[in-house]
Amino acid sequence: MRIWSLHPRHLDRQGLTACWREALLAQAVLAGRTRGYRHHPQLERFRACPDPLAAIGAYLGAVAAEAGGRGYSFDVGRIDRAAQPVPLLDVTDGQLAYEWGHLRAKLAVRSPERLAALAGAPEPHPLFRVVPGPVAAWEVRASPG
Repeated sequence: MRIWSLHPRHLDRQGLTACWREALLAQAVLAGRTRGYRHHPQLERFRACPDPLAAIGAYLGAVAAEAGGRGYSFDVGRIDRAAQPVPLLDVTDGQLAYEWGHLRAKLAVRSPERLAALAGAPEPHPLFRVVPGPVAAWEVRASPG
């Protein structure tokens, strides 16, 4: 499961649709509708919110808005709590940089034209506010070697 902290505009078509599916799965986990992925580390930041379902709903809403801007039609009726204002979640600049590198590596293989179009610094998903810090403790990284 990858719930990107990056703005969905950075994702290619495959990444955007995978992000939608995986965030819907996260929503199902947070709502208690599935037994799988209950302990997935990326859900920690949503569980720490006063209203986790509203937070994942805001996340999904931004992904759907990006998809709509590209001409895709994601079923926003699948969002449990859409369009509710929620406080911004923190994401560290270290986490954002890590995800930026991870995405760029994926795009180099899968969508080199999308990679070529990426310029400048990464932007966070609209749900997140960037704060100084390292890669998040919940991030699962491949060991070097």
